[in-house]
Amino acid sequence: MPQTHADASPPSPARPSWARKLLQIALTIGVALGIAWACGKAMALDARLTQPPGLFRGMLHGAMMPVAWPALLAGHDQDIYAARNTGRLYKAGYSMGVNLSGLIFFGWLFLTVGSLKELVQRKKPQ
Repeated sequence: MPQTHADASPPSPARPSWARKLLQIALTIGVALGIAWACGKAMALDARLTQPPGLFRGMLHGAMMPVAWPALLAGHDQDIYAARNTGRLYKAGYSMGVNLSGLIFFGWLFLTVGSLKELVQRKKPQ
């Protein structure tokens, strides 16, 4: 027997736009905290190495620089640059790490904030 439209269950309500945005913000904060934790662990392991850092460790130190900012504000001293390094390759890696982490974090942040502004503008009465 074919199912009629009256017998069909109603579609589940879509999650409101503001709830999706709050979830997106919570996920962004969670990912940022996870990255900060992982970078902190990597820097602790890196500090045990005896060789001066080169390109890839420079990238790690550069990526750690923006992540270390909240910890530095909270009074936790962190090394984010190795004074004893291999020179040009380390500095190139450090620059790449800073720029790539900034691109990822701030790119995501600008997309999130931009979509929140768009949501608010749609809700304003005309």
